[in-house]
Amino acid sequence: MSRRASLPGADELFRPSAPSLIAVRDTPIENAATPSPVPVPVSPKKGVRTTSRRRVAALDRSPSGRERHEEKITVYLSPEELFDLDQARLLLRGDLGLAADRGRIVRESIAVIIADLEAKGEQSILARRLRGL
Repeated sequence: MSRRASLPGADELFRPSAPSLIAVRDTPIENAATPSPVPVPVSPKKGVRTTSRRRVAALDRSPSGRERHEEKITVYLSPEELFDLDQARLLLRGDLGLAADRGRIVRESIAVIIADLEAKGEQSILARRLRGL
């Protein structure tokens, strides 16, 4: 008996999780009477916004919570900032009974700061802190 662990191969690890289009078809390919549609060329600009940005009212805006997010940014934090974020998460969970991950806390914080900026403008906490006041 070998003492090595048996690990799955790359094909198993990176297999698609969604069903393929062929598995969803009603009729097999060889019995299909109609020809397949002509493929539409895909724009080479991936990741570029094609729709105009809509302006959201302050009452309409709420953070997304726990859902799949398509957009991503990277934010670098100092050890102290990361510690404060984790402390806030633990405070919410321990003292207030609210379970929230760091990402949700950041999204909620952004929503609050942006709403304050739109409501108060020059006098918002964000504008004052960025000016150093």
